[in-house]
Amino acid sequence: MQYTIYKLIISAMANYLLSIPSNEALKDGTIHDPKSKLKIKVFDILKSKFKPRKGEVRFFVTAGKETLAFETEGYKKHREILILHMISWYCVYLGLLEAQIHSTLPH
Repeated sequence: MQYTIYKLIISAMANYLLSIPSNEALKDGTIHDPKSKLKIKVFDILKSKFKPRKGEVRFFVTAGKETLAFETEGYKKHREILILHMISWYCVYLGLLEAQIHSTLPH
């Protein structure tokens, strides 16, 4: 049954792919760019542990009561604009239209 859900998600979003482990919440997935092979891991800071990894690029999103962390996986000098585009795409996918992207964790 989950395979069908993933298939619908992938076909509805041509630019990027989204993988979500079966035991995780929607906000703890990974965004994939098939062209550049860039992966960005998503963390719901209020519900999961986020420990920054050395050498990776990270951004944070606030939207209402939501706070999400985004961190690259295997960063190899991808352009920052691509990372921000993938994060923006994900926020629109979640319906977080009032989302603000921060380079550091806001207080």
